[in-house]
Amino acid sequence: MHSTTRYGAIAFSSASAARQRVNGGINVYGPQMADGDFVGVPQELDGPTSLLIRETDSCFLATVTPSGWPYIQHRGGPPGFVHVLNTSTIALADYVGNQQFVTVGNLDTDNRIALFFVDYPTRSRVKVFGRADIIERADDPQLLDQLLTTPGGAIRARCDRAIVVRVEAFDRNCTKNIPPKYGTERLQESLRLARADFAGEIERLRNHNLDLEQENDRLRAIIDGER
Repeated sequence: MHSTTRYGAIAFSSASAARQRVNGGINVYGPQMADGDFVGVPQELDGPTSLLIRETDSCFLATVTPSGWPYIQHRGGPPGFVHVLNTSTIALADYVGNQQFVTVGNLDTDNRIALFFVDYPTRSRVKVFGRADIIERADDPQLLDQLLTTPGGAIRARCDRAIVVRVEAFDRNCTKNIPPKYGTERLQESLRLARADFAGEIERLRNHNLDLEQENDRLRAIIDGER
């Protein structure tokens, strides 16, 4: 039975299938490839994937130039700067940058986009395929205000437009080769706990030393009394 998936139909070409046949990967991924005209149905984000996206402070966006070159851009912000509007839609504010407009220009001519999210502490990653719309502030100021609001407060940045992505497919796969990295808050909490453990150990050793001194005094008194 063929189990075409939208992710497989997009990601796995005949060229990748040829490579998969060499090492046996075709047995796993072959059934996911497009089956004639059927290319699977758009996926909806599940709970764990939505949570990872909502908590990210960094991601990468890939678009295609009119001449066919891939273009990757990093985006970052406080946790929550990427919004999951619903199970089919991701959105983020397009902050004012260097005014090159490569990503936005690419999307004006080809709305296909790929997003890559990595959660380093848990060594988790999510790849998302989608189609993006550029929404100007003048057309939906409420949306822009929403996207500039995060759990930690409002983002103080100029933003003239939003990138709204309709999810086509996503994939969460292996954690291999993802280094475990931790943000400032996580490190500070770890240091606080380590200091608390260290302080507790010092206090325990101090009390133990006091007990030993008292025991030594008791034994000395016994010895002196026997003389």
